[in-house]
Amino acid sequence: MDIILSTLLLLYNLLTGSGEESMAAKQLAAVYINAAAGQTIIQPDSPGLSGIPGGTGGIAAVKQDPQPEAPAIKGIYVTAHSAGGARMESLLKLVDSTELNSMVIDIKDDNGYITYPTTTPELLEVGTPQRFIGNIGNLMASLKKHEIYPIARIVVFKDTVLARKKPELSFLHQDGTIWKNNKGESFVNPYRKEVWDYNVTVAKEAARLGFKEIQFDYVRFPEGFEKKAESLTFTKSELSRVDAVAGFVKYAREQLEPLGVRVSVDIFGYAASVSAAEGIGQDFVKISNDVHVISPMIYPSHYSTGWFKQKYPDLSPYAVIKGAMEDTHKKLEGTAELKPIIRPWIQDFTASWLGKGQFMKYGKAEVEAQIKALHDSGVNEYLLWNAGNKYSPNVDYK
Repeated sequence: MDIILSTLLLLYNLLTGSGEESMAAKQLAAVYINAAAGQTIIQPDSPGLSGIPGGTGGIAAVKQDPQPEAPAIKGIYVTAHSAGGARMESLLKLVDSTELNSMVIDIKDDNGYITYPTTTPELLEVGTPQRFIGNIGNLMASLKKHEIYPIARIVVFKDTVLARKKPELSFLHQDGTIWKNNKGESFVNPYRKEVWDYNVTVAKEAARLGFKEIQFDYVRFPEGFEKKAESLTFTKSELSRVDAVAGFVKYAREQLEPLGVRVSVDIFGYAASVSAAEGIGQDFVKISNDVHVISPMIYPSHYSTGWFKQKYPDLSPYAVIKGAMEDTHKKLEGTAELKPIIRPWIQDFTASWLGKGQFMKYGKAEVEAQIKALHDSGVNEYLLWNAGNKYSPNVDYK
């Protein structure tokens, strides 16, 4: 037995050396070694078997779409207030009468509130539920009746409510006060496992309620964090910010995929066009490797002068979306079987804050121009964003 084990260990060392390694051979070697030893001495996802980009290591290749038969998703954003209020009737009619087939509904919102009266002890201990959606069961039954693909939006690390409730999970000034951005919003710390577990618990409950996909938003550190990190007090590890964020995504996917729900992540649109945004901890490829769906937010209004050769990008919806998709495909071309579904967020709102001459009113023509740019780029799924859930009439959602 010792000779066999030694031989297998030698084989394993050879397989983990430099050069073009075979992931399948590594896994096979680990299986044989464990069998010979009579116990697990090498975990299949141990650092010794890492090598595929994504997360903080591990075998990202095990990712599998739990819903391969799902239709091409064309959806709209729905706030919890709309989902639990009078506006929901008109939104249901919109979906029923068009080619739209999905709703992305806030289950944990931008403030950090759980948007329905949960009774789960773990969520009550950490989270703060509200009654924006008074009867979540009725909502899910209605979505099912109307054959709407339900996606639960969970805002992860932007969480003012949790930061105030548990300041130790946030970022603190030297005087012990909680850091806020210029909008008065606070974030919680992506290095804290307690924050990971809390958000995954919210997601698991959403899965039990009947949501078919969990969409994580604000999966990042605050904007400009690299300029303020040294002046703040917070728990951190030897991991980079990029690996901390990617680590959460990998962990969430591993926890949720067995429940039969897809995992998607919203990410800045420009992340596909630049190197890793290390300041906020977002790496487009690493995150993409561990999700089933990636949703870059490619609103033309959010690109500054010069992007995609456009002086005022908001005035050129087709050109901006086309350019953003070209960059997205290029960024993901090396991901092979790990490539997720690309389902961008597009713009159905008017960005009047850009100033005279730099914006235009968005309506039917502008939305359709963005959809055409997606189709011309080989992308057939998309989500429409309007913060007030007021969508342009008569759009051809082809």
